[in-house]
Amino acid sequence: MKKFSALVLTLAFSLGTSAFAANMINGAGATFPYPLYSKWFSDYQKIDPETQINYQSIGSGGGIRQFLEKTVDFGATDSPMTDEQLSKSSIPVVHIPTVLGAVVLTYNVPGLATGLKLSAEIVSEIFLGKITKWNDPKLVTLNPGLKLPEDAVLVVHRSDGSGTSGIFTDYLAKVSPEWKTKVGAGTAVNWPVGLGGKGNEGVTGLVKQTPGAIGYVELIYAKNNQLTYAWVKNKAGSVVEPNTKSVSAAAAGSLKSMPADFRVSITDAEGKDSYPISGFTYLLVYKTMAPEQFKDKGAKIVKFLHWAIKEGQASAEPLFYAPLPKAMLSKVEAKINEIQAK
Repeated sequence: MKKFSALVLTLAFSLGTSAFAANMINGAGATFPYPLYSKWFSDYQKIDPETQINYQSIGSGGGIRQFLEKTVDFGATDSPMTDEQLSKSSIPVVHIPTVLGAVVLTYNVPGLATGLKLSAEIVSEIFLGKITKWNDPKLVTLNPGLKLPEDAVLVVHRSDGSGTSGIFTDYLAKVSPEWKTKVGAGTAVNWPVGLGGKGNEGVTGLVKQTPGAIGYVELIYAKNNQLTYAWVKNKAGSVVEPNTKSVSAAAAGSLKSMPADFRVSITDAEGKDSYPISGFTYLLVYKTMAPEQFKDKGAKIVKFLHWAIKEGQASAEPLFYAPLPKAMLSKVEAKINEIQAK
């Protein structure tokens, strides 16, 4: 009798574990949207308790790699996959834009509050290693009245493959011919100077603990860690604060020419109210999620995506992300409807 009871318990545990594993959806990728995705996955489980979404914040480069290797059910990136990357997938890949965000220049200069003004020239020369002191004449000229110290500038950048780096270097390549020629744009580049930190979290930590440091992170990481950050002069000549409104303004100009696959750059956007270092962030899914590979996960992923672009958008602004423009929502929903999943 005891052996029979033990067998029943073992079988029940095995069946329960298998059912749990079948409903565990695994994803990996961008750190940029991680604070929002964490909330989304937690909130969604309350709606669908049988579905748990496990997400590893490892950077866009790692997310794309694991997605292509099929070790995760979905990927996440801030920089759209390139044509070369897409060609490596045996199944067509769908980019689902989720929200927009700002990449901010965060700095640790004692006595200097949020609002330091930076221009495209200054930002590129700092990261090229040409501006090495905080009281450089170009900084002083753009910030009259501020007492800038003679302290050395210490550049902090990402050490991992990163969509945040992709957005930032895309901006630098647009505004600086020298950067475009010497460094270029991409999720991973050969940085001319500086220290590397892993993830937005790593860059945040290095800037926070290092006087004189300047780095780039998603806005919420600066907000949550009470770091100061710069306002940046845009293409129209306006010095703009990074916030949800200025990010939305940057996206507005892209709507008329938005490609069908949503792979678009909105850095250095037109418009006096546009924050120039803005970008979409994406979830990556397969257009066909065959039952033999995904079981019932495909249908659950599609159901979650519909929730994310509808109910999930309400969580964006409180976490300093800009929700998708309303004019995009029907197009994104139509793209989700093209996904074949059972």
